[in-house]
Amino acid sequence: MTEKAWDPVTLEVFRNLFYSVAEEMGVTLCRTSFSPNIKERRDYSCAIFDGEGRMVAQGDHMPVHLGSMPKSVEAAMENVELAPGDVVFVNDPFAGGTHLPDITMVEGVFLEDEKKPAFYVANRAHHSDVGGMTPGSMPLANSIFQEGIRIPPVRLLRAGTLDREILDLVLANVRTPVEREGDLTAQIASNRTGARRLIGLVERYGRQTIDDYMRHLQDYAERMTREAIRRIPDGEYRFEDVMDDDGFGNGPLPINVTLTIDDDTARVDFTGTCAQAAGSVNANYAITLSATMYCFRVIVPFSLPSNWGTIQPLEIIAPEGSLVNAQEPAAMAGGNVETSQRIVDVVLGALAQAIPDRIPAASYGTMSNLTIGGIDPRSGEHFAYYETIAGGMGARPSAAGLDATHCHMTNSLNTPIEALEHAYPYRMRRYAVRRGSGGAGEYRGGDGIERVIEILTDARVTILSDRRVHSPYGLAGGEPGAPGVNTVLLPSSDEHTLLGGKESIDVKSGSVVQIHTPGGGGFGLQEDLNKG
Repeated sequence: MTEKAWDPVTLEVFRNLFYSVAEEMGVTLCRTSFSPNIKERRDYSCAIFDGEGRMVAQGDHMPVHLGSMPKSVEAAMENVELAPGDVVFVNDPFAGGTHLPDITMVEGVFLEDEKKPAFYVANRAHHSDVGGMTPGSMPLANSIFQEGIRIPPVRLLRAGTLDREILDLVLANVRTPVEREGDLTAQIASNRTGARRLIGLVERYGRQTIDDYMRHLQDYAERMTREAIRRIPDGEYRFEDVMDDDGFGNGPLPINVTLTIDDDTARVDFTGTCAQAAGSVNANYAITLSATMYCFRVIVPFSLPSNWGTIQPLEIIAPEGSLVNAQEPAAMAGGNVETSQRIVDVVLGALAQAIPDRIPAASYGTMSNLTIGGIDPRSGEHFAYYETIAGGMGARPSAAGLDATHCHMTNSLNTPIEALEHAYPYRMRRYAVRRGSGGAGEYRGGDGIERVIEILTDARVTILSDRRVHSPYGLAGGEPGAPGVNTVLLPSSDEHTLLGGKESIDVKSGSVVQIHTPGGGGFGLQEDLNKG
């Protein structure tokens, strides 16, 4: 902890100043991007870091990105000697990334006459195609080499000049190069916005004041997190939940946690979790760190900046070679989006034993990733669509769960029907709340979503989803939510064909894909029908 005096009013001013920098980075990225996935769904995140690479502030973006992004900054610092105007990008899960569609940009912020970065700015965006065996780059793979182009931490810009050869190498390996270039340059612009704003803050308040209050905010987040942990009864709490399968017939795949609370520290031990899978549901350590950090962030009952200090009271043990700390060359596409959700369910399940009056039942527990790609007959060009679909929120100890909302590790929006039909050869047949899918209880779980898309061209459809077999759990006697259902209606058939939770198929023009997402679990025994 720093010993310098700090003023609480000034601390709040700087907290909002740093936050506003990350938020403005996000606005720049959103407004200048090309793809609906970033522009409409806002599948991106932005953050600022101090000169040691420790996170200071993040925007209200994607939880699964933000807890893991420090690993990308760390990888950039370790592998590249950054100079003014240099920008590093990376997506390799075994070198600072999470899964290949998430490309992270890292830039050092240099002050005049200084040879080392005073700060770092970084953003991460999910690209709707980075190559690989299926359009959308979320395939049913059994190796990282099948999932797309791997980018170790390398410079994309040198001294402010774009390295066209590196960019062309990436663009030659994707199906939608114009869209990818547009999104990558939007990420560059986002970081430049953050760098300008930080330099402006130094010019206004002075370097020492900025450094001091960055550290004060980190210390404050650590103190508040420790206080929240101190309010949890000391003890050891265990919980287990499962992934349905890995897409190759292996499952269920258990995730175990032992949570040990000791005064103001928490030990989160995933020993007993199954070995890394053959399919693409593997998570690396950064994902597990991110999901665990999120769980402890949300139990803090007071306003708290999310930064490096939040993780300091936590000891996270994730055995190498397990589903929650997979090693090369494991396939990773689903770990970031599916297994991250189950890690949250498991850690919150353990916390529910310690503080049952504060933890909700399981939410829908899957991002229900849908990717569709082919040739757009309107342009004759390749298209690649990617979307995560919301579901039902778990019921809370004092209120019903919300319907049709993105929960936990995803914080994206939906793709509006108008934007979807404009950008892709689709027709939206139905988009509605899946009534009755939430678990019963004193407080009912939220209902999931029905999303029904008619595809107006021949295409490859890939679904990477979970909670299609094992339902989201209820708590305190509440019933589980309904599992999800995926089907396709082919033009030559009058009946929907049931699809697995993880499946990739070729379809003809006129096929209709239907995704019913899970409902959330209920909370409490259904004794008072006037509640929930």
